[in-house]
Amino acid sequence: MQTAIADWIESTLSTKKLLFILLDPDRVTPEAAIQLATQAEEAGVDAMLIGSSLLTGSSLAAVVGAVKGHSQLPVLLFPGDVTQLTELADAILFLSLISGRNPQYLIGEHVKAAPFLKRHAMEAIPTGYILVGGGDLTSVQFVSGTWPVPAEKADIAAVHALAGQYLGMRLIYLEGGSGTRQSVPPAMVREVKANLEVPLIIGGGIDNLEQAAALYHAGADILVIGNSFEQQVSPDRLREFTNLTRADYGQE
Repeated sequence: MQTAIADWIESTLSTKKLLFILLDPDRVTPEAAIQLATQAEEAGVDAMLIGSSLLTGSSLAAVVGAVKGHSQLPVLLFPGDVTQLTELADAILFLSLISGRNPQYLIGEHVKAAPFLKRHAMEAIPTGYILVGGGDLTSVQFVSGTWPVPAEKADIAAVHALAGQYLGMRLIYLEGGSGTRQSVPPAMVREVKANLEVPLIIGGGIDNLEQAAALYHAGADILVIGNSFEQQVSPDRLREFTNLTRADYGQE
């Protein structure tokens, strides 16, 4: 089984934090994706995630192909379901929605995706996905039919993350959900990280440097930013975010 991207993530985290950009193929054109990927690579972004809670067209392959054709950044699929697969990507975050109890997103979509992944020898990175409530009804919550972990219940998030690690997940992803106006609280990040031995990803609602620095300092290994960068690229702003990955956050 291939582990090139997963191993790269773990080895790189020994020297710095990581920053990924999430692109939604429903929201960006291939041309816009090329512009963003090119400038992201120049600014020092580490990888691109591509996926959507609800893909309504055939734009996934076009966006992935555009990014792959114009940058050297690793491209990881971030799928909402089995329809969001393309062999053009380097790897897939094989997401299990472990904060919910809907079997479709715990194992159902995975069974349907497995033959495709084997046929194309695609690296699948087992990832425990935990949805965190921020006060808004997010796309992920609506589509998956699951309740998020309340933002003030860090202990509940921590035990879910630990269970994911014991199940063999190589990554744990805490997500505020697409379109949320509130990121995962640093206090929750701190408690979850204190219980984990695998990398911790935080995404959703991160749109300023103060939030990003606080989340890295609390223990986030990887931050994912998306909505605020899809429509308007700012190379200088991207560099401000990537500069945070090289800061020395020390130990809590």
